[in-house]
Amino acid sequence: MYKISDELVSLGIARIEGFPVEGFVRGSGPLQPAVMLVGEAPGENELETGLPFTGRAGKELMLSLASVGLSRDDVYITSAVRSRPYKWGTKKKRNGDTEERKYNRAPTKGEIIAHAPILDAEIQDIQPPLIVTLGNVGLQRLIGKQAKVTELHGVLLETPILIWDETAGKFKESEESYHVFPTFHPASVFYNPPVRSLKEDDWRKLGEILKLKKVKD
Repeated sequence: MYKISDELVSLGIARIEGFPVEGFVRGSGPLQPAVMLVGEAPGENELETGLPFTGRAGKELMLSLASVGLSRDDVYITSAVRSRPYKWGTKKKRNGDTEERKYNRAPTKGEIIAHAPILDAEIQDIQPPLIVTLGNVGLQRLIGKQAKVTELHGVLLETPILIWDETAGKFKESEESYHVFPTFHPASVFYNPPVRSLKEDDWRKLGEILKLKKVKD
C-alpha cells in the first residue's frame, strides 16, 4: 500500500490552517493501481473512518468499481483536498427544536491550492496508468477551469495535467501527458437522478478501456 509521507501530511495541515475545514484523510490504495480516482474532498463519514469514499457516495462508487471488475483494493483513491470543507447550517429536530451543525461543501480555490502539493506528489510517485476524475472539482484541478464534466464525461483524454508551482504562485502544465477519464461524482445521482444512466454508460466505457489495456499489456 502507498502512503504519503508524514511530512506531506504536516505540510498539508499547515497550508490549510485558517480555512473552514477539519481533519485530514490520506489517499488509499496500492502503489501500482489499475486506476487512480480523484474526487473533491472528504466528508463527515470519511473523517470518522479515515478512508476516502466510505459514506453513501462511497457505496455508490464501490458498485461502479464492481461493474468493471475492480474493488477498493485495486485502485488508489484520493481527492483535490484532504481536509473536510464545511459550512454551518441549521437542522430541525423531530421535536421541533433546531440545532446548528456542520454540513459538507465543495472546496474553494484556496483550499485546493493548499493541498495541491499532496495530489502532485501522489501522481508523481504512483504514475497511474489512468486517472478517473469524479466530478468537476477533481477534473478542473487537473485540467483547468474550462473543463466541464457535463461536456467531457466518458471521453478518454491524453493531456498534460496541472501541477502547483509554489515559486510562481500558480498552476502550470506538466511536461508529460496522462490518460484522464472524467465522469460524474458518485453523489451526483442522489440529487440529480437522471445522471445515473450517464454515469453507468461512462463506467461501461471505462470497463472497455481497461479490457483493451489488459490485452495490450
